[in-house]
Amino acid sequence: MGDQEIRAALDRHWEASAAGDQDTEHEIYHDDVITDYPQSGERIHGRRNLQALRSHHPAKLTFTIRRILGSGDLWITEYVIDYDGKPASTISIMEFRDGKVAHETQYFADPFAPPAWRAQWVESMPHV
Repeated sequence: MGDQEIRAALDRHWEASAAGDQDTEHEIYHDDVITDYPQSGERIHGRRNLQALRSHHPAKLTFTIRRILGSGDLWITEYVIDYDGKPASTISIMEFRDGKVAHETQYFADPFAPPAWRAQWVESMPHV
């Protein structure tokens, strides 16, 4: 599977995620995928468990993709997940094997107010 096919699969994955289409969202994963959530120290084994976990999420989720970068077997998506109105900046690192995701690591970061001491060196970013 080439870069264009993987990028198309990623686009379908994120569109399905945003639409709540659980079956299409999880087509991208190998049956034996491992998904890691480093902040909570959780590891999910298998596509079935990953789909079950995500399909039981209590919040209404929306997604805004900022960018997708990658080639070959390594792809990174930077996006914002909105959990019932609370945004979390998120990074998904996907490692592909034979055209499907074999390992994914997701990092979630809550927004915070910038400290006043560095105001002279920064500017505000537009909100996504």
